[in-house]
Amino acid sequence: MSIENALASLIGQLEQDRSLHEPRQLRKRIEALDDLDAYLANGRSIAAELHDRARALCAELESVNFRFYEAIRRDIRRDGGGVKLLQWIADCNGSTNIANRRGYDYLDELISGVLRFEEPSAEIVRLASGMVSYQPTPARHIFDLIGRTALTERDFLIDLGSGLGHVTLMASICTSANCTGIELEPSYVDCARRSARSLNLNTVRFIRGDARAADLSDGTVFYLYTPFVGAILQDVLNSLRQEAASREIRICTFGSCARVVAEEQWLSVIGVLETDRISVFRSRA
Repeated sequence: MSIENALASLIGQLEQDRSLHEPRQLRKRIEALDDLDAYLANGRSIAAELHDRARALCAELESVNFRFYEAIRRDIRRDGGGVKLLQWIADCNGSTNIANRRGYDYLDELISGVLRFEEPSAEIVRLASGMVSYQPTPARHIFDLIGRTALTERDFLIDLGSGLGHVTLMASICTSANCTGIELEPSYVDCARRSARSLNLNTVRFIRGDARAADLSDGTVFYLYTPFVGAILQDVLNSLRQEAASREIRICTFGSCARVVAEEQWLSVIGVLETDRISVFRSRA
């Protein structure tokens, strides 16, 4: 089958599939958009009529997604959006499901559409030795974190190296905890603050600063997606150990720093240490 025939067949199927307009069929729409993009972005010549149909279909599906995201954003502003977002936890429940899915997926499209970050306006600062380039935590792991920590109004989540604020914002939306992101890059902090303001989030804040010098005294749960390594990571762990001397804390890690954290004698892992899933540690009494 030629590329044009294959594309025509795909368009015909998608145009007839009215379920694509159902709000909950986000995953199906994202997959359809990816399939269409694979044809439109391959650089090969496609008949104008077929190209226009494909583009029109993409616009239609993207419009459905936009309205879906906007409905959730309106609910968040009225303090009810967390319920709708938490419904998606079922899509990523279970350690096997979490570990066997690599990279980012349609749930990241969901979070991006809801949080709607603006592009950082300033040049990114040069990272010091031991600091790691920013990557957002995949959405399925954020949902996993929220489900497993069961944060309440008595908790204070501090995200160390919060980047654009995905984890901090989602935890604020989906739980009753107070949430703070600490981030060295000022343009990321600005983006996170703008997203929080656009959603009327009052229990979240973002602080521009070095995690080694940050005030951690309010924190009960701390999150690290390997924002730094080596001496910087050890300095932060030493600060957290001092906090744990006065109260029980939990530390949630993702990425390579989990194995370093697991070596800390003042911490014990809750459950099993897994390389492809967020690990949760509790300070020892």
